[in-house]
Amino acid sequence: MADPVADPTRPLAGVRVVEISSFVAVPLAGMTLAQLGAEVVRVDPVGGAADYRRWPLTDGGESIYWAGLNKGKRSLAVDMRSERGQQLVSRLIAGSGVFITNVTGRQWHSYETLQRDRADLIHLEVSGRADGGTGVDYTVNAAIGFPLVTGPEGWTDPVNHVLPAWDVTCGIYAALAVVTALRHRDATGAGQRIGIPLENVALATTGNLGLLTELMINGTSRERIGNAVYGTYGQSFTSSDGVAFMIVALTGRHFRDLTTLTGTNEAVAALSKLLDVDFSDEGQRYRHRAALNDLFAAWFRTHTAEEIAAGLSATSVLWERYRTFAETVASTRVTENPLFTEIDQPRVGRYLAPGLPASIDGVFPAAVPAPALGDDTVAVLSQLLALSIDEVDGLIRSGTVA
Repeated sequence: MADPVADPTRPLAGVRVVEISSFVAVPLAGMTLAQLGAEVVRVDPVGGAADYRRWPLTDGGESIYWAGLNKGKRSLAVDMRSERGQQLVSRLIAGSGVFITNVTGRQWHSYETLQRDRADLIHLEVSGRADGGTGVDYTVNAAIGFPLVTGPEGWTDPVNHVLPAWDVTCGIYAALAVVTALRHRDATGAGQRIGIPLENVALATTGNLGLLTELMINGTSRERIGNAVYGTYGQSFTSSDGVAFMIVALTGRHFRDLTTLTGTNEAVAALSKLLDVDFSDEGQRYRHRAALNDLFAAWFRTHTAEEIAAGLSATSVLWERYRTFAETVASTRVTENPLFTEIDQPRVGRYLAPGLPASIDGVFPAAVPAPALGDDTVAVLSQLLALSIDEVDGLIRSGTVA
């Protein structure tokens, strides 16, 4: 892979980050920093870390997953079990000044050790549990409570989410923490030691959304509600030709438009009188959602998907039809979205890859292919550590780097 060219229009141009990681949270943090203009050097063991062959794979056995989370980085492959390998990486970290990792318990790259060589080091470590124990998204999620309120009403078994929500959220928190630490260092000259337990990310989010607070204050726990939206009106419906839609009516206007479209104004008014409730209150719409669902479902059942889409498009109601990944990848929201750039990913192929999902001065930073393992080993050692070609050759022959 060619050396990345720093784009001075990106806010982190000139910042170098060293990453030792695997799986989602820290690789996502590193990639986000790279998309913001930082030079990110991912350091892996010779042969790759635990995620280097993670599914999905191409027919040739290359990890599409790994390519997706390491776009725009440089790759250095080092035998980090050897003293010489550890020395090389430590020098690289000291020269770079920012280190992010989720590989915990390694004294040689702990904050205490690395800070001796770089007093203003920014050192970020993502761990599993707040008590220092191990954990991944799915075990953390199991411990918080979401799988027991996810799924259809009346279901009793836990339902895991498909999206690794805590990993993704943690990765963004980690990138944000690095950016704020850089600002702090620019202002004070001091580095920072940052710890982010994945479990704390899940707990903070759960608390911020009120799921823990309602137990502490009201003594009530969230219930399983299927495809409804808690606290307001939202529900999935199916057309006469079998297409599912998600409908959300957050405001009074949304709800009025929905009743008008479905021809249920009189029925909803009668229901309001019968139950002695005011449906301009979204809480009442949520509380009596089952009765409202029955009224609206009849209209959806008697109209085709095309008719439903046309009708909803003329209203303020928030809606979308349920789509598969296959439908999404073929849609204009991908094919005509400036978020996506066609890249030629070595060993994988040509495809549309997302860059940073935020525009900067109206421009979305373009996606840059991920390296293959060790693609930048020689360049990093010679350019960043100023090793001679003979020294680099010796390291390769000894198996210290690959």
